[in-house]
Amino acid sequence: MKTQLNDLLEKPHQGQTDYTAKDFKPNVDVRWCAGCGAISVLSPSQRLMPELGIPKEKIAYISGIGCSGRFPYYMDTYGFHSIHGRALPIASGLKIARPDLSVWVVMGDGDNMSIGGNHFIHTCRRNVDLNVMMFNNEVYSLTKGQYSPTSHRGQITKSSPLGALDDPFNPAALALGAGATFVARGHDKDRTKLHDLLKRAYEHKGVSFVEIYTNCRIFNDGAFDLYTSVETRDNYTIELEHGKPLVFGKTRNKGIILDGYTPKVVNLDQGEYSINDLLIHNEKDSTLAFILANMTYSEELPRPMGVIQAVQRASYEERVVNQIEHEIVTKGEGDLQSLLTGESSWLV
Repeated sequence: MKTQLNDLLEKPHQGQTDYTAKDFKPNVDVRWCAGCGAISVLSPSQRLMPELGIPKEKIAYISGIGCSGRFPYYMDTYGFHSIHGRALPIASGLKIARPDLSVWVVMGDGDNMSIGGNHFIHTCRRNVDLNVMMFNNEVYSLTKGQYSPTSHRGQITKSSPLGALDDPFNPAALALGAGATFVARGHDKDRTKLHDLLKRAYEHKGVSFVEIYTNCRIFNDGAFDLYTSVETRDNYTIELEHGKPLVFGKTRNKGIILDGYTPKVVNLDQGEYSINDLLIHNEKDSTLAFILANMTYSEELPRPMGVIQAVQRASYEERVVNQIEHEIVTKGEGDLQSLLTGESSWLV
């Protein structure tokens, strides 16, 4: 049934799809700090939108609270800056009501892993067709530098002057454990690869979770330098490619083998191992995905970047539609008045 809201959403662009990246840049000043990693996520997002070939009125960005919460202001699409930790329920409701929309969710590590944590695991479990971008800077930035659920044990922050006592959440492992069907990781220093990851997220049917390392210059500057700077990242990260061996290093002379279920680094220069001995990445292998995700905080292993898992199962909104259609077929069209009065009613 067509509603006034449909008319409001569909009129402004009338189905136009011939866009450039400039069409997604609103006429507002970006108010993130100079050098903020979040700025580096804007450009890939604005470049991606014209490639999707969908009109603006079919795109919505939903955010929670935190520095990342301003993201919808900087994308010339529909958007909603919601409340702390509640972006996912709002986005889920929107997607279920309007499955034709491309819904993107932007949250920070504090927003998503703390107050929004319960919503996150259930969104993953339900497999709602949302594209979730989590900006991870391992600290609360907007509220001036308290430690977050992804801060490391011993990390000095405004609220942990003697060092944080908690062990950090592993967002990728948490997403996999909760049932997310697409899990990936990228960072703000490589916009090309980030663009490709976001495109893969869009193409995936079901929940897509992309953890993005974003540097916070003010409260946690350089937290990811080892994994993102040109000088060191080849030796400390491994780029995952489906069907390709897990090889890394500045001269690509190191690789990963499995010792039982335990990943182990081997040197390809010493003659004992060749590239044919290395573990082959398989995005469809959930057991391998957990192994890769659990490499995250190992000091001996490189940190995986790219698509960790991409598997398929029915999305939540598909199940909703199928269930409603089944009920209509078996019981006929419903009657609201009958529903309200029920089988027995009385006057007071």
